[in-house]
Amino acid sequence: MLFNRFYQPDLDIEALEVVPRIELSHPWELGLPVRWIAILRPQLGVDVSIAASSGAGSASDVVKGLMAGADVVMMTSALLRHGPGQIAVVESDLRAWLETREYASVSQLRGSVSQATTADPAAFERANYLRTLRSWPARRADPTGSGN
Repeated sequence: MLFNRFYQPDLDIEALEVVPRIELSHPWELGLPVRWIAILRPQLGVDVSIAASSGAGSASDVVKGLMAGADVVMMTSALLRHGPGQIAVVESDLRAWLETREYASVSQLRGSVSQATTADPAAFERANYLRTLRSWPARRADPTGSGN
């Protein structure tokens, strides 16, 4: 498993003691694991299983992990937040997504946008950093300060 969360204790400043604290993951955290899975999948081959973790909770999150090359996508935080019924929701949405795009199986999807299979492999590399920053929509500052 890549990017397993490290649970660290917190300090209670009133009781002056160490206390356990769990912060559940969020979908925005999935980007880092997806990037590294997409880079590593072609290097590791199929003999190594990769589990994506950190933030997956919807079918689109699962699709991203699988497209990058993960064998499984962990959804622990989503299950803690929404209960076990979330599995059926994600499974149904995933089936619909696959069917709409004419994928015959999860296996066909897996690794379809890894660094080795994407049209733009540099998108996963650090060299792509400036291009990514330039993609942010530039907003002109209002010189009058009126907010219009």
